[in-house]
Amino acid sequence: MYRAIKILLLTLCLALPVFATALKAQEDFRVLVDALGVGDFPEREVAIKALVASGDPLVSQILQQLSDGRLYVNSESGGPVLLQGGTEDEPSFSDPVSGEAVADIDADYMSKVRINNSLRGVIASAMSQLTLLSPDRGARLAAAQGLLRDADPANLELLNSALAAEKDAEVKATMEAARAVMVLKSDVGAEDKKAAIDTIAERGGRNALTILTSAMATAPDALKGDIQTHINTINRSLAVWDVVQNVWYGLSLGSVLLLAAIGLAITFGVMGVINMAHGEMVMIGAYTTYVVQQYIASTFPSLEVYSLAFAVPAAFLFTGFVGLVIERTVIRYLYGRPLETLLATWGVSLILQQAIRSIFGPTNREVRNPSWMSGAFDIGGLSITWNRLWIIVFSMAVFVTLLMVLKRSAFGLQMRAVTQNRRMASSMGIRTGWVDAFTFALGSGIAGMAGVALSQIDNVSPNLGQSYIIDSFMVVVFGGVGNLWGTLVGALSLGVVNKFLEPFAGAVLGKILVLVLIILFIQKRPRGLFALKGRAVEA
Repeated sequence: MYRAIKILLLTLCLALPVFATALKAQEDFRVLVDALGVGDFPEREVAIKALVASGDPLVSQILQQLSDGRLYVNSESGGPVLLQGGTEDEPSFSDPVSGEAVADIDADYMSKVRINNSLRGVIASAMSQLTLLSPDRGARLAAAQGLLRDADPANLELLNSALAAEKDAEVKATMEAARAVMVLKSDVGAEDKKAAIDTIAERGGRNALTILTSAMATAPDALKGDIQTHINTINRSLAVWDVVQNVWYGLSLGSVLLLAAIGLAITFGVMGVINMAHGEMVMIGAYTTYVVQQYIASTFPSLEVYSLAFAVPAAFLFTGFVGLVIERTVIRYLYGRPLETLLATWGVSLILQQAIRSIFGPTNREVRNPSWMSGAFDIGGLSITWNRLWIIVFSMAVFVTLLMVLKRSAFGLQMRAVTQNRRMASSMGIRTGWVDAFTFALGSGIAGMAGVALSQIDNVSPNLGQSYIIDSFMVVVFGGVGNLWGTLVGALSLGVVNKFLEPFAGAVLGKILVLVLIILFIQKRPRGLFALKGRAVEA
């Protein structure tokens, strides 16, 4: 018994200092929290930084409450900072540290601990610091990126601790870059700054170029030569990546032109019809996408992410039907009269535009990008957006499918026969009138699918098709009338040329220069890059 009492007393003697230390630490932390309610904004910034430096696990919670405007202090006597809860009519208050309710508080004398935009930035930076050691990789990466943006040398010691514990390669690389920027802003020696400069230069990119250019102004003379060397190297690398980026943008634009022009190519090639309403087929396809997405979102919301999969066949069938009606009611009576066909289809385009305005209104309609078409990813210095990538894949799939239809199907054989020699095809029993009708419907349906793709990158409005009709005709003429391979090469070539001309000449003048180049080209090759062969064609 005596031995047990002795052990208990010894345990209490050992525990009392621990409890006393914990109590003292809580009291000290409470003083730091109360400091948030004292003074003006500069004093509160100091108090926030002192809270962060304490390393207490409650700091992030306290700062979040401060940011949310839930911390209050007595406006007359000062006193402790309290956490407001309850309702607006019946507020309650509690200790933000212990969580215990505090009674007998007159809400009329309590005022919110105010913060301004500068303090919000300080809080955001502090929250980034506090998440550096989070078990969540995404939180650590976001915190490291936040520190890289702010690069306050006061956080250097905290960042060093986080770096020592970090295992993830991407997060660690971001932390190292943030540390290097902090070192450049601090008063460390030249050797440390040289190592920091090398670290930033290895990261490369425009951010590194900006950091090094800023560092040049304050760097010691001994380091300016190294910094300039790194700047020159990054500039050369960026110049190469800019060329690659322009090629990518050109291919992206070319894929859009391919979708818009490929239907025009086959109708123009087979029927010789200058269809000025082709752009409106693209526009109808985009509005079909909007209607399908709205219907699925309201009826089957769980399938909204797949709405484009339903919109593609719907747009093809609906615009194909509209094209068939136009051909049967207007165009069939105007074959061999190109001027009348041009004027008639221009009138049809105006009618379709006004019909869309009457049904949907003149304002733009939003077609949401599904999650799998949102965002971007980087390959070196090349930034690739998912929606553009999927449009390129989609346009190539449409091209290959149409090529297979023309080469391997009976309808494709008849279409090619009519294109090469209409009279001979008719004498062989091919109903050229129906081939014309279904060819026009096919071209219109493909234009409708182009509208589905364009709805993901452009405004869905009654004027959508007008932006692409002239470019589509240029692609068809340049590539060769009725030739799909010529359309592919022409679309991609014009897309790339446009993107390389725009930085020097501007968007409008760039298109004018492209038009002039095409005019000069067709003086030498009137039938385009890939001319069709056949008796009627060559005649």
